Amino acid sequence: MEFILFLSKLDKEILDLLIKANYIVEENKIECLINKKIKGLHNFEEKKIIICTENAKRKTNYRNKMREPNKDNFKTERAIRKALRHEATHVVQKCNNNKILGDIKKLESKLHPTKREALVFSTSNFSGTYAKEVEAYVLEDKPKKVKNLIKKYCL
Repeated sequence: MEFILFLSKLDKEILDLLIKANYIVEENKIECLINKKIKGLHNFEEKKIIICTENAKRKTNYRNKMREPNKDNFKTERAIRKALRHEATHVVQKCNNNKILGDIKKLESKLHPTKREALVFSTSNFSGTYAKEVEAYVLEDKPKKVKNLIKKYCL
């Protein structure tokens, strides 16, 4: 799976914990082709996370370093890492009886303004509730917290 190349050590630990929690993690499945805007998704019924690496690469203008070695692909790394953490947060919510972990008002106050458009997209195109999506967008920037929450709620 190519997306693993973009993960930090901590994100690889999150991936390992998801697998220990009996989740399947796949990449670039049909769902990614159907909606090219998504970078990841969580299938609750099948206990599956899909990372849309090709969508993330396209959206962040990824360039092959072998062909264009001066290009910095940090945006692609960041997008894929956040996608994994976002979907991992939904896993934690599922492990918590499909409930959010925090107070929605506190979570909303921590949501970065640039994520508002993504929040609207997520809640209007997928089955996620507003509160669950807010929490996932906040926690995608907090890998240590996501890792600890997986341990606490899912293992």
